[in-house]
Amino acid sequence: MTEKILILDFGSQYTQLIARAVRESNVYCEIVPFNKALSFDPSLKGIILSGSPFSVNESQAPQIDIAALIAQVPVLGICYGAQLTAKCFGGTVAKSDKREYGRAQLRIESDDPFVKGLDKTTQVWMSHSDSIKSLPNGFDLLATTESIPVAAFRKNGTDTKPLYGVQFHPEVYHSVQGKLLLRNFLIDICGCSQDWTAAHFITDSVNALRQQIGKRKVIMALSGGVDSTVAATLIHRAIGDQLQGIFVDNGVLRKDEFEKVLHSYQQIGLRVTGIDAKARFYSALAGKTDPEQKRKAIGSLFIDVFQEEAKKLEGFELLGQGTIYPDVIESVSVHGPSVTIKSHHNVGGLPAHLHLELVEPLRLLFKDEVRKIGLELGIPAEMIGRHPFPGPGLAIRILGEVNAERVALLQEADHIFIQSLKDKGLYESVWQAGAILLPVKTVGVMGDERTYEYTVAIRAVTSVDGMTADWAHLPYSFLADLSNDIINQVRGINRVVYDISSKPPATIEWE
Repeated sequence: MTEKILILDFGSQYTQLIARAVRESNVYCEIVPFNKALSFDPSLKGIILSGSPFSVNESQAPQIDIAALIAQVPVLGICYGAQLTAKCFGGTVAKSDKREYGRAQLRIESDDPFVKGLDKTTQVWMSHSDSIKSLPNGFDLLATTESIPVAAFRKNGTDTKPLYGVQFHPEVYHSVQGKLLLRNFLIDICGCSQDWTAAHFITDSVNALRQQIGKRKVIMALSGGVDSTVAATLIHRAIGDQLQGIFVDNGVLRKDEFEKVLHSYQQIGLRVTGIDAKARFYSALAGKTDPEQKRKAIGSLFIDVFQEEAKKLEGFELLGQGTIYPDVIESVSVHGPSVTIKSHHNVGGLPAHLHLELVEPLRLLFKDEVRKIGLELGIPAEMIGRHPFPGPGLAIRILGEVNAERVALLQEADHIFIQSLKDKGLYESVWQAGAILLPVKTVGVMGDERTYEYTVAIRAVTSVDGMTADWAHLPYSFLADLSNDIINQVRGINRVVYDISSKPPATIEWE
């Protein structure tokens, strides 16, 4: 039985980062809403209480019986979790005299195992307006900062399991030794054996998939992306040719991607049928300029094409999907699914009326873990290291109407950009990159002739998970050469611009 840590989510923007930090220590964890009923089975080694946008003193602030938790397992409260702990046991939490956001210097005041190995002074990241003014009776101070008297603490005595709290965020990059602190909690306090590895996950998943699927057949829509490719390979490892993949050319893939991806699937050993539906998608997109209309047209037609192909095949009872953990977390978050900024995909993906049971082998993995699993499965590094690519493809990188001529134009410019990143050794340092065709023509001069042609915007960002992103600071010399190459090689484009917007406030994609 795999050991696990539960993270009780009070609605913090950092909750996923806590989970990622725990997983990096080779300890399995799950995020659950704070108000979910818990089962204290032997696999549960500890509980972490997340931060929250609430103040513990608000009437609507989320509450939990921490005393009942520490009767069973060790508990660590982070930020709101720490404040809630202090208040529940009789301490004082109030608005800070001086709000503390950003970097702070933590001063260690103890030799407790929880702070073992940390420097006496170390940088941490704060994000709070309340502070713990006084600790409850029976609690010990472990650390302070210049601005707040209580930055880390523990409940003393041996009548319960250990209980700790920290006012800062150890899970974020700016808390320099935060991962060490979390590791101390996981290993020294909770006794985790760090058995969560890629190889272990594959073995467990293959056994679970064989048990779930049995002799039944699985059908799966593939996109060429990392998630669906890894999910399909894992299912194939379990059941072989009981899996049938379908890869649809929707007309808005990158240059030569349809042929390349099918070839890659063949090399991996997957059984995949390629469907050329370009003309149908161009027809569905005709006259549409609104990005949501384009997304919905592509999504709706894809379902139709998939269903048509599925009907040609007999005996399929299960539907494979590449759902990953961030999708699952959002669908069961404390506040429900977030406001739709733009439609991507949902956890279910294809419609319920297909009456197919879902097979989702990656639904407990983060993106970086999916890549590790893919490499462990022997999928070529080139496929695993691919940048994210939107489901609606180039349709949302063509501002305005989408047609075959404009797709071909963007495919050429995009191909030059991506290949240049690879040739110059810059591809792996960029999280996502692509060209955007603007509905703008500008005047140019080529030789003695006046031109009036399209403008292309180049977009490249650095990120960890796409939740936030900074524009990639590509060398000026690279951008100059790239501009020349696109303008000289792609007839119909005479101007190239570079997007230097970060997310937020911008999004990664333009539509």
